[in-house]
Amino acid sequence: MKKNVIIVGAGLAGSLCAMYMLKRGYDVSVYERRSDMRKTKLSAGRSINLALSKRGWTALEKVGVDKEVRHIAIPMPKRVMHDLDGNLTDQYYGNKDQAIYSVPRGELNVLLMNLAEARGAKIFFNHRCLDISIDRPELTLLDNNSNRELTISCDLVVGADGAYSAVRDKMMRQDRFQFSQNYIEHGYKELLIPANPDGTHKIEKNALHIWPRGSYMLIALPNLDGSYTCTLFSPYEGKDSFEDLDTPKKVKGFFNRVFNDFAKLTPDLVDQFFNNPTSSMGIFKCYPWHLKNYCVLIGDAAHATVPFYGQGMNASFEDCRVLDELLDKESDMNNILKKYSKNRKPNGDGLQDLSLHNFIVMRDKTADPDFLLQKKIEQKFSQKYPDKWVPLYSMVSFTNIPYSEAWEIGMRQEKLMSKIMNIPNIYEKWDSDEIMSKMLKMS
Repeated sequence: MKKNVIIVGAGLAGSLCAMYMLKRGYDVSVYERRSDMRKTKLSAGRSINLALSKRGWTALEKVGVDKEVRHIAIPMPKRVMHDLDGNLTDQYYGNKDQAIYSVPRGELNVLLMNLAEARGAKIFFNHRCLDISIDRPELTLLDNNSNRELTISCDLVVGADGAYSAVRDKMMRQDRFQFSQNYIEHGYKELLIPANPDGTHKIEKNALHIWPRGSYMLIALPNLDGSYTCTLFSPYEGKDSFEDLDTPKKVKGFFNRVFNDFAKLTPDLVDQFFNNPTSSMGIFKCYPWHLKNYCVLIGDAAHATVPFYGQGMNASFEDCRVLDELLDKESDMNNILKKYSKNRKPNGDGLQDLSLHNFIVMRDKTADPDFLLQKKIEQKFSQKYPDKWVPLYSMVSFTNIPYSEAWEIGMRQEKLMSKIMNIPNIYEKWDSDEIMSKMLKMS
């Protein structure tokens, strides 16, 4: 008899998970709290453009949908830093043939839902998860279309319903379930640089643009229509914070002073600033990620993080791949879900550590000459001794090395590089054989 899988949440993780389960021959139903986004215009101002990297591509390839996704993806092999005076500095993420990819969240979600439905998934919208039994594989949903409650039995429930997961909320009733949420003092607001009248990009297309300004940061990712989805990160409170910028005059003054070249690219900047919402960012942790042998969490429901490594979606897709690989290895669902929790929890934590670390890197260090030199030294050593050194960013973005392992290796590398950067006259001899041989001995 076919196994019956219910996925709560038709977002990115839920839609991809549906395809993994369908590949196994399971009967898959997806219940989504919101209405069908395909029937409404995709709105700006509510989500950061996403950066798709190796982990995400690997998970998409395993269900054979990577080619379709490439049609809406723009390669970004480098960062371009914009300083206060509008001067630009390029920094490649890895080797010049390596890139992360800009994808629009809404379009990707629509594509994955369509692909899941085409393969046999049944998606029900306006259905809210009210309860999950902690004794048996059964959940209760509210159909908001008819205002009727439904109680459904199944073999497996997958909670893919985001940071404020209703599935996780119900799992919290089990003994010894751990949960925490911590918000950072910064929020974000999405803005848009429009395309040129002829549909071309106003700034370099194949790059992630960063305006690092200490407490504030602005990033821009390219879209296929010539526009850029931009995100301003700023404190909620204090001088020039979201709270403080409460008049058009203040907003204009702030952007002209702090992000002058960006302000010139965005004629309706003030209107966008007041029309688009300010959103919070936080770290959500929980454990275990499963309930007995019939319920499991994936994606933000298990490990929501801040967006500064561009890995939230990639980690969610990796959850789907890892769960699928465990299902390949054995049939005892109790063991499978236990192993999934045990395997993925340290990596969820590792991703959260990496994300907070990269916030500091992007905000404070991408314009720092010492940091830029350190990255040049690392890149040279890595190219000379690729088996000895893979830079942290490359481990995270261009390999499938577990996040927890990448974080540990990265912290060891940071200690080594602090010693190298303290060598006298490092700016004069950074590319010398002496520095390379010292790194070789220390690594």
